[in-house]
Amino acid sequence: MIDENRPGESLRERKKRETRQRISNVATVMFREHGFDQVTVAEVARAAGVSAMTVFNYFPRKEDLFLDRIPEAVRAFSGAVRDRAPGEPPLTALRRLAFRFIDAGHPLGGLGEGFEGFWPVVAASPALLARAREGAEEVERALAGALAEAGQADPELLAAVTVAAYRAVCVASVRRQLAGEPFPEIAEDHRARMGAAFDALERMERTGHETGT
Repeated sequence: MIDENRPGESLRERKKRETRQRISNVATVMFREHGFDQVTVAEVARAAGVSAMTVFNYFPRKEDLFLDRIPEAVRAFSGAVRDRAPGEPPLTALRRLAFRFIDAGHPLGGLGEGFEGFWPVVAASPALLARAREGAEEVERALAGALAEAGQADPELLAAVTVAAYRAVCVASVRRQLAGEPFPEIAEDHRARMGAAFDALERMERTGHETGT
């Protein structure tokens, strides 16, 4: 799945986005049914009714067919900081983004009913695990850049601990979901732990300001 419709999007841009979404959706079904390493890009292209060249025009690497939310995550986390209201602390904007994802059942919120079939595919593929780690690093770098633009002290550190905390909450919830625990209980704890993570981040930032770091 890809981003929703975007304001001001041209017809050409919309058609390109829809083509990208169709390819990704076809690939996702095939990878979930057969395993990531057992499906080739050529097979995805045939099933989607496009050429392999077209697939690579939209997805530079095979892994990006399945982990197609990485560019969206990069835009969302850096954009939350850049587009926040004047005077609003960056962590407040990032907290709001996190809970907007959670409330919408968005994949980037880290938890959602029906996601159970996604994570085993990632866990079974070293290539996907490596790409997922790279994706987290891309989000971290983009967030650090946005925080630096905002005048944040030590933006690299804040970006690193924010991404690490966010990931830790999501990974714990995914593991519980895969273990078959009741979804309502996981969802309630997920919200509480995400809130606690941002509380800790804000305390860390306040301590840094108080000590002059």
